Amino acid sequence: MILLDELKVEMNGYHKELEELGEVLNIKKAKEELKVLQEQATEANFWDDLENSQKVLQKTKQLENKITDYEKMQSRLEDILTMIELCMEEEDEDMQNEIVTEIADFKQALENKNLETLLSGEYDSKNAILTFHAGAGGTEAQDWAEMLYRMYNRWAERHNFKVQLLDYLDGEEAGLKSASIMVEGENAYGYLKSEAGVHRLVRVSPFDASGRRHTSFAALEVMPEMDDNIQVEIRDEDIEMEVYRSSGAGGQKVNKTSSAVRLIHKPTGIVTSCQTQRSQYQNKDYAMKMLVAKLVEIKEREHLEKISDIKGIQKEIGWGAQIRSYVFMPYTLVKDHRTNFENGNINAVMDGDLDGFIHAYLKSLSHGTLEQN
Repeated sequence: MILLDELKVEMNGYHKELEELGEVLNIKKAKEELKVLQEQATEANFWDDLENSQKVLQKTKQLENKITDYEKMQSRLEDILTMIELCMEEEDEDMQNEIVTEIADFKQALENKNLETLLSGEYDSKNAILTFHAGAGGTEAQDWAEMLYRMYNRWAERHNFKVQLLDYLDGEEAGLKSASIMVEGENAYGYLKSEAGVHRLVRVSPFDASGRRHTSFAALEVMPEMDDNIQVEIRDEDIEMEVYRSSGAGGQKVNKTSSAVRLIHKPTGIVTSCQTQRSQYQNKDYAMKMLVAKLVEIKEREHLEKISDIKGIQKEIGWGAQIRSYVFMPYTLVKDHRTNFENGNINAVMDGDLDGFIHAYLKSLSHGTLEQN
């Protein structure tokens, strides 16, 4: 019974922490904003501007999820306290074990919500654009790039984020040379910004008949999707546009017409491309969005005054300066070299279990133990 008394006191202490969390998340303001948006959606001319109506509905859903998640945390705490009271009356050992499990789950969920409060950067709430690049090493590196592509798609699925394919260039024998996807969902960029950099693979290559161990590298760029109201001055004469025939994995993912668009920003050498939309115009629009996102991301990271201060091809990721290593042989381990967080279950990681790495990065940022990318 002493254990239950201690648990009751401990859990009652979380009322104050939840109250503080509600203030940080600004739940009161979120409810007021939600009411305004819901009223807008009932107006007779709401659907006249389709683009705006979709933005209103997206924001409405985000606010509803934010409020619902917080209220579930409150209900969960009250349910646990009720279970403790019942268990103290009935002295039910099975219920006591259930209570311990519920408390552990509650604490984990609360930690996750607290981590969300760290996503206060200007672009953290935005969708994320991920671009994969195979490193030197031919088929082995291209296969590794595709493994990373699959891993982040799986991570997005776990979090109910929508993934939109923007560009995909097949490898020569296997894998991919490069690919771009849009991960759509609240705080997608805030979570995924930690993943930008070089990823190193150590394994026995399935493409080596001698069964030798290989080290391969692939790079991941992560950029926030920019709103249309973010103005970036890019001169027409600084853009070179190439149109080419689409080609990509599976045949179904891209249109096999000469509508794919590649944009080259001459002053910096930055290249973006899109081939998955229905028309050349749409592909150009997405490629331009990616270019703007990349230029803004570099400007912010380099602490530059303006976009025009970006000079030359940006060496955003130095090959060999890996952020994380994935070792399949002679042992299994995934280790992040910035936070020292590691996970020995490499199969789970490759299936999208990345939250431990992402959370460790966010905590390190909040503690000031590493610099934000």
